[in-house]
Amino acid sequence: MTATGLSGRSVFLVEDEVMIRMMVADMLEELGYKVAAEAGDIPEAMRLAEATQFDIAILDVNVNVNGKVISPVADLIKAKGCPFIFATGYGSSGLPEQYRDRPALQKPFQLDALGRTIEAALRGD
Repeated sequence: MTATGLSGRSVFLVEDEVMIRMMVADMLEELGYKVAAEAGDIPEAMRLAEATQFDIAILDVNVNVNGKVISPVADLIKAKGCPFIFATGYGSSGLPEQYRDRPALQKPFQLDALGRTIEAALRGD
């Protein structure tokens, strides 16, 4: 599967589980996207969100061992005017309240669901 017309776009990936982050990065590359940056915790994600150019972000909702919510990173990316989607194992009720209208991938997700969700977010659907 390839990202029709959208391949080559860059993705900022925030996921605290290293193996999941590696798997999603591989999936993104298979879809034709470039991983612009990867973060595994909130401080690193904040720093990279400010310093890195990317077309879209994928944000794990609960980051770190103590389950810190991703809201500060989402706020920063929203202020930059960049689209983002959430990845969560908790369904839409697990999203930060102010972002429940944003697209979310239910973990575990398949390659085709990832591709469709990114394409829709990049189109502004």
